[in-house]
Amino acid sequence: MPFVRRRGSPTLAPVRLVIARCQVDYVGRLTAHLPMAPRLLLVKADGSVSIHADDRAYKPLNWMSPPCWLEEQPGVWTVRNKADESLVIQIDEVLHDSKHELGVDPGLVKDGVEAHLQELLADHPGVLGEGFSLVRREYMTAIGPVDLLCRDADGGSVAVEIKRRGEIDGVEQLTRYLELMNRDPLLAPVKGVFAAQQIKPQARTLATDRGIRCVTVDYDALRGFEKDDLLLF
Repeated sequence: MPFVRRRGSPTLAPVRLVIARCQVDYVGRLTAHLPMAPRLLLVKADGSVSIHADDRAYKPLNWMSPPCWLEEQPGVWTVRNKADESLVIQIDEVLHDSKHELGVDPGLVKDGVEAHLQELLADHPGVLGEGFSLVRREYMTAIGPVDLLCRDADGGSVAVEIKRRGEIDGVEQLTRYLELMNRDPLLAPVKGVFAAQQIKPQARTLATDRGIRCVTVDYDALRGFEKDDLLLF
């Protein structure tokens, strides 16, 4: 009987860490192949599966974001999603296999500048797009709060993720929020805006590929708005 992990369980599943000699084949919009080698396989509580080498911290070699499901047969893992993409992981030898309950994460605590940037953009949402208006700060989803929920000039929902420095991880974070929010008929369709003081080219490329608009914001100029608000004349 194969093991099948499906997304949407009412309780958080444990994180699973597997170190194995494996090869990986991705089939979807393109094809990609990872030859046989020792790698870390990470299965998160949200259902995502990622494959890691020992030479980078910020990005896996390949991955499948939720909603997706894992079907485990002896020597073969198959990860599929609704877009008919798949990761086929052929395992030659398992070196380690463990599960860990991490519980509910409190979320990232923003530094002073990033928190202030969020506050300033909430007060001046027009910086993010013409006709934008604020609906709510820290709009809560099942996987954490979106920095800003706004409406655009046409009344459409916009989720805004704010960083001091925009990197790939921030785009991935906003992508997960958008996947959840677009399932809510009261919000959908929800567009995404990735706002930061600096946005790395790789992050901008990934955001564009996923239909997320990037906005570079000037913190000092926003602070000038704040000072203007204090003027009496």
